[in-house]
Amino acid sequence: MASSTGAKLIAEFFGTYLLIFTIGCNVLSGTPVWGGVSIACSLMVVIYVFGGVSGANFNPAVSVALGINNSLPWSDVGAYSVVQLIAGVAAGFSYSALFGKSFALGPGKGFGVVEACIAELLYTFMLCFVVLNVAALKSGGKSWYGLAIGFVIVAGAYGAGAVSGGCFNPAVATGIAVSGSSFGSLVPYFISELLGAGAAAGLYKVVRPSDDLVTDGSSTLVSKLAAEFIGTFFLILTVGLNVLGGSPAGAFSIAASLMCMICALGDVSGANFNPAVSLALIINGALDAATAGAYMGVQIVAGCLAAVTYSAIYGGKSFPLGPGAGYGLGQAAVAEIVYTFVLCLVVLGAAVHPKTKTEHFFPLAIGSCVTVGGNAIGAISGGSLNPAVSFGLASVSGSFGNAIAYSLFEFVGAGIAAGLVMATHADTEEVQEKTDAEKGA
Repeated sequence: MASSTGAKLIAEFFGTYLLIFTIGCNVLSGTPVWGGVSIACSLMVVIYVFGGVSGANFNPAVSVALGINNSLPWSDVGAYSVVQLIAGVAAGFSYSALFGKSFALGPGKGFGVVEACIAELLYTFMLCFVVLNVAALKSGGKSWYGLAIGFVIVAGAYGAGAVSGGCFNPAVATGIAVSGSSFGSLVPYFISELLGAGAAAGLYKVVRPSDDLVTDGSSTLVSKLAAEFIGTFFLILTVGLNVLGGSPAGAFSIAASLMCMICALGDVSGANFNPAVSLALIINGALDAATAGAYMGVQIVAGCLAAVTYSAIYGGKSFPLGPGAGYGLGQAAVAEIVYTFVLCLVVLGAAVHPKTKTEHFFPLAIGSCVTVGGNAIGAISGGSLNPAVSFGLASVSGSFGNAIAYSLFEFVGAGIAAGLVMATHADTEEVQEKTDAEKGA
């Protein structure tokens, strides 16, 4: 039964209010490590509470993207946006009253409005793109839609937060600007976020021309390659922004970006986003060599363009690929082989092999491999685990020798993972039938 207009607007008001109140409380109480997670979780929980009532937009950019996609009537887009902006202002005054102070809207220290607007555009795009791919399909939303949408904030808050403050939402920007009497950046932020929403709606049509789940393998090669490009780009962009920004939760933010894009695009291309993963899939017979080769090329190009983007945002700064201080290439080799092995093993086991694949939790499982590896061996090798990451980092830092070496290590890890799955996941009856057939021949 459809909700009434009044119920929808009430849901949009309270969901937006709680999101922005949580943002303000985290900023003003000074929680740099867990603030992004807190905000992401606030968005996730209100999405699950109100998603069935209003669609849980809580963001004028999301509403505009849904309007362009014909998933929301434009009359609702207008009404939702007005209510969201009012909720943002109310939340801004509420957290200011609670703490007795406020904070300004604007670029982070050392950045200008251009860099901030680029960051806002990119991560508003990511947010709206994930919404469209997990919650706005004709066949209905994917079961993990709230987690996927909420955790875009983990990716963006720690990655782009140091550059722009990490709004990704005109209602957030308005609430901060009005309560903090800082209107100078409001219009540029507003425009950037709406441009990000429009770009998301446009590229959504490229990766998903039928506007539905791709369950029959009917997605075109163009759609698949676009999906691989977008997913890899945002993964490596998030890597670079976290490292250059000195993020306190870099591995988790990078893992969140991978998980969100797998949720969004897994049914389109398989969401490899990593040449080592594509190799493991070739070995296991889950991906043909021609498609995998095209994927690998697109992934490398996306990685290099992402690196150029994060370097440009930081005024040309970059960081080298290579062993950490006090470690050598041999130690980095062990680290990269082991944790690329872990990543590919989980992809094959949780998302591919029929004996162990899980319908609902494979994006979280695969993304968590980055949390595991990034924290475990980041100090040794940097935790690349992905030739697209390796070559992306090298493209702006010049460390191509290490990129080649790291890629070889990562491919070795992928091969070992594929071999282990073949050894452990083979069906006993199938093996016996093959043996009997060979004997009969």
